Amino acid sequence: MTTRILIIEDESTIAQLERDYFELNGFHVDLCHTGNEGLKLALNEDYSLIIVDLQLPGMNGFELCSHIRKNKEVPILIVSAKDEEIDKIRAFNLGADDYITKPFSPSELVARAKAHLMRYIRLMGKQSQSPSSEIHIRGLVIDKSARRVFIRNEEVTFTTREFNLLEFLASHPNRVFNKTELFERIWGMDSSGDIATVTVHVRKLREKMEVDPSNPQYIETVWGAGYRFSV
Repeated sequence: MTTRILIIEDESTIAQLERDYFELNGFHVDLCHTGNEGLKLALNEDYSLIIVDLQLPGMNGFELCSHIRKNKEVPILIVSAKDEEIDKIRAFNLGADDYITKPFSPSELVARAKAHLMRYIRLMGKQSQSPSSEIHIRGLVIDKSARRVFIRNEEVTFTTREFNLLEFLASHPNRVFNKTELFERIWGMDSSGDIATVTVHVRKLREKMEVDPSNPQYIETVWGAGYRFSV
């Protein structure tokens, strides 16, 4: 079965270049050139991956990314001439999975897309096979109903806050959350303290979960943006 991807890019030369490379690699590609048209296709059609430019007519790429992510878990790759760090952070916070700046290598774009597709397919397969009360990811099992965690077949004990943080991140794989978002979701808006406690709890999770906490394989730091549970 051919994998369908959607490219939303207003520069026709770049859009055609992207389509040519993906089609040479066996993908079925749909093209559109405005944000509004792209959103309609993204929400109503079944795509395995979506590539979005930021500077689009009508709805811009940031808004588009946000709307898609609220409705679908499909991988979203940003390809844009905007190379400021703040633009990358904003895109990741809105749910983008990757960010590539123009000019770019078409071969690298295809390679990154394939990597995200493999992770997405693996995640979807595991979710369909696992009971809804459990999360299974690379040797990690989180039993949400029993509030128990097993890592490499051994049970590991977590505090209430640690478990809540771990469950939340693992339930939103490959999404980047900044410290403020995590603090508000796990500790609550009216909680006393400050967002520095998020860093402390992430460190504790890594110490209990990771083979090498200094080189984490589960909870990754996205510098300048926040944390992401990698799948």
